[in-house]
Amino acid sequence: MARCLSIWGLLLTVSSLLAACATQVNPTPQGQLPTSDPRTPTATLQAHTRIVFTSILENNTDIYVMDADGTNLTRLTDHPAMECKPAWSPDGSKIVFFSNRDGNFEIYTMNADGSSVTRLTHNAASDANPAWSPDGRKIAFSSDRDGNFEIYSMNPDGSEVQRLTNSTASEIEVAWSPDGQRVVYASSEITNSPRLYMMDVLGGNQTEPDR
Repeated sequence: MARCLSIWGLLLTVSSLLAACATQVNPTPQGQLPTSDPRTPTATLQAHTRIVFTSILENNTDIYVMDADGTNLTRLTDHPAMECKPAWSPDGSKIVFFSNRDGNFEIYTMNADGSSVTRLTHNAASDANPAWSPDGRKIAFSSDRDGNFEIYSMNPDGSEVQRLTNSTASEIEVAWSPDGQRVVYASSEITNSPRLYMMDVLGGNQTEPDR
């Protein structure tokens, strides 16, 4: 069974790297996603102290929100498919996530209350791991639409999809620097564990930071 992608040790390293950026200015076959236990939570904190996360509280992977103190738990999605990696828009009005509710993994947005679910990507590939830019103008994500997993960006309405990486490796996780000027991503060759790289928002100046 397909599982939601979650590489927690790697994301801790990404977080450390992004903190540095603020002060400085297992690959998979095509059509499949790296696997992990869907019970592993993925959560982001809204500026207004609301947390959005995935859970199998009711025997299916769905998206929930709650206050920062754990109260006012609300289920936003109720679908037999898997809803994964939710993240707030910078203004807290929308949530981006990926799901296989239409067959394969695609990227969607919905309002903060779970209404108006909108599909942003439309292809036979797997589109996953969306990350909203700090200014809200772009969403970065990973996709195997061109063969192996690469990093792409698009507008919040799904338009102007742009490929940012082009390699034989699998680029599987992505995050923005706090100032929105750089993108950090994880890249993995078949025999190696993922390594972190940085690039500018148009895909240029791809470098491996000091480890």
